[in-house]
Amino acid sequence: MPLYMDVHSLDGGVAVEDVAKAHMADLQTQAAYDVKYLRYWVSPEEGKVFCLVEAPSIAAANTVHREAHGLVAESVYAVQEGS
Repeated sequence: MPLYMDVHSLDGGVAVEDVAKAHMADLQTQAAYDVKYLRYWVSPEEGKVFCLVEAPSIAAANTVHREAHGLVAESVYAVQEGS
């Protein structure tokens, strides 16, 4: 399944706790779309959130975010994992 990294930019910063809640909402929604949100990273002061997701398409990944909490990523990149 394709692997994607998405990027969210939130004006005024973001609380790590709020991102954790949004991630939990993604986990509760993802199965309906054959999506698996794997990990996320937060830069609180900059208001940046990065999500790593396996999904059949960018549209499917965005649909999960939209339905789970409404915060759709501004950018999504196809990525390959390295070590």
